[in-house]
Amino acid sequence: MAKTIITVATTGAWPTKDNNPNVPMTPYEIAEDIYDCWKGGAAIAHLHMRDDAGKGTMDVNKFEETVKILRQRHPDCDIVLNFTTSGDLNATDKTRQEHLEKLRPEMCSYDAGSMNWLHSGLFINHPKFLEELGINTQKWGIKPEIEAFDPGMIGNAAYYLKKGILKAPLHFQFCMGCANGIAGSMKNLVFMKETMESLCPGSTWSCFGVGRSAMEMIYGAVAMGGHIRVGMEDNVMYGKDQLAKSNRQFVERAARIIEEFGNEVASPNDARKILGLKK
Repeated sequence: MAKTIITVATTGAWPTKDNNPNVPMTPYEIAEDIYDCWKGGAAIAHLHMRDDAGKGTMDVNKFEETVKILRQRHPDCDIVLNFTTSGDLNATDKTRQEHLEKLRPEMCSYDAGSMNWLHSGLFINHPKFLEELGINTQKWGIKPEIEAFDPGMIGNAAYYLKKGILKAPLHFQFCMGCANGIAGSMKNLVFMKETMESLCPGSTWSCFGVGRSAMEMIYGAVAMGGHIRVGMEDNVMYGKDQLAKSNRQFVERAARIIEEFGNEVASPNDARKILGLKK
């Protein structure tokens, strides 16, 4: 039976309590939310941190505090931790990596190109940074999750793979329906998958859809052999005019879809095996 990985993106850098009062913001809230989602079937947790004002931050101390709370309060939780490297658009190349070097999570995000962001700013991932991050993830034993917001970013990943900056097999996260990125549709998801298979054969992949494309991307990923990401980083609404009660609500719906399709929800150790992680 095929196993499908559920990643939960609990917080992100943008949603606030005004958008949905259930968005976890503090280290304690995030740690408890991760544990709850793990109990619901999540194998991987994608972590963003917030400062005391609720803004996105790359403060290594916030990451460390969150992990400490999770591990001390819930030693049974074996969820894979995946740290963002882009939690603050004003962060430097150094501050985007300090938490990786100190805490050595099993995974981290690798945003494989630059783009306009939310029609108001720039999301910069310049070549020097991508080379440095790729080299450092290999040195620190961290699996980069290649976040692709458009097909060109898959091409960038293929370039760094050829140069040895990235190491095969790659794991992609197709970011569908984001402002300024590729629209979330089945046609586009098929194209992203085919582009990946052509340029980076042997890679694994996951996807998420923002807003109205969320469910379509979940169904598409499961049907085409991919993995899925859910959570309030990507959607604060569970359905039309219905705020999500929790991130676990998203995880449990994803688990039901996986099982009803005939697949098995992957455990954290299943995910480690599928992705070739070094625990």
